[in-house]
Amino acid sequence: MLACSGPALLAMVQPPPTITIRAGRLLDGRGASAGSLVVTIAGDKITSVGSGEGGVTYDLPHVTLLPGFIDTHVHILWHFGRNGRFDNSGETADDRLKAGIANARATVMNGFTTVQSVGEPGDLDLRAMLAKDQLPGPRVLTSVRQITERTGAGTANRLATTDQLRQAIRDAKRAGADVIKLFASGSIRDGGNQTMTDEQLHAACGEASALGLRTLVHAHSAGSIKAAVLAGCSQVEHGTFATDEVLRLMADRGTYFDPNVGVVLQNYLQNRQKFLGIGNYTEDGFAFMEKAIPIVKDTFRRALRVPGLKVVYGTDAVAGAHGHNIEEAIVRVRDGGQKPMDAIVSMTSLSAESLRMQNTIGAIAAGMQADLVGVEGDPLADITALRRVVFVMKAGTIYRNDR
Repeated sequence: MLACSGPALLAMVQPPPTITIRAGRLLDGRGASAGSLVVTIAGDKITSVGSGEGGVTYDLPHVTLLPGFIDTHVHILWHFGRNGRFDNSGETADDRLKAGIANARATVMNGFTTVQSVGEPGDLDLRAMLAKDQLPGPRVLTSVRQITERTGAGTANRLATTDQLRQAIRDAKRAGADVIKLFASGSIRDGGNQTMTDEQLHAACGEASALGLRTLVHAHSAGSIKAAVLAGCSQVEHGTFATDEVLRLMADRGTYFDPNVGVVLQNYLQNRQKFLGIGNYTEDGFAFMEKAIPIVKDTFRRALRVPGLKVVYGTDAVAGAHGHNIEEAIVRVRDGGQKPMDAIVSMTSLSAESLRMQNTIGAIAAGMQADLVGVEGDPLADITALRRVVFVMKAGTIYRNDR
């Protein structure tokens, strides 16, 4: 076993075949809260949740126990290079993999046991390395690649045909994609206008659905959001300029909404000098992002008022943000007015549902994967308690135990 420095257990500890955990409070991820309960785990699954007398393997009286957190939108391999900037030129695939391993460790140690990376082929290598070497990291789903209005066209300035987009979806599935990532609009740094045509969206999301794949659609403008929803796409990312009309349309069609209000823009601005001058990270782009922060918070507040709208939890964590994914929940509650319990449900069972994994992760219940997070304090009274992670288990394996 590797030695650990500091209070966090950085090397994985293999638990006995059956272990029991008692916490002072338990939030089951589905909206229920209870006092002291005992969770019993055998192997990688929870076998029971209930009252229990006597000794337990882990007694955590001052800890709130929750399901492992889920982030439906990260870029797990994005990192700052050797010069401290978002410039990875000259790096090898191994260099990028090492950075991904560090990002994965930071992510899981702070309570996120499942992430969806959207995405690049290296995600598959990272997932394989984490499993092979039993390294600390979350469960990783990936889109493997990103698909735009020109993917498959063969010429940079030519729009892809619907047949070319359908082929790109089939190619992504063969490459190992768990989900399809589409760009229906430009970057917020470029104004976020619709880029993929309505016809292209119908072809891409229709093909993905026929193959049993979900679709995540990058869409900032109201027009691009509406087009994605009407095309039957699964989930809208960002939605910065969503109108009340398109928010209601998403609710009516059962489209998941991932607004990204508390991490990505703030991280870009905090790390401005590390991004500035690279690609479309321009002075104008940063000015646009700064102006967008109050806009996305307003959009989020309006989204919460739409009955039936499924607002899931994603951060768009890029270089500099990994390990800080929980700040999304803090901002949603503090600035967006979301109820703490609703924020917790969003980052657990509702996000699991959006991944079609609601019978596996996202809740503390018998038969579910033993993904558990313990935090100091009561997040229902103080949402910042979610920052104070002291215990992490993923699939029955303990990654962190400060207690």
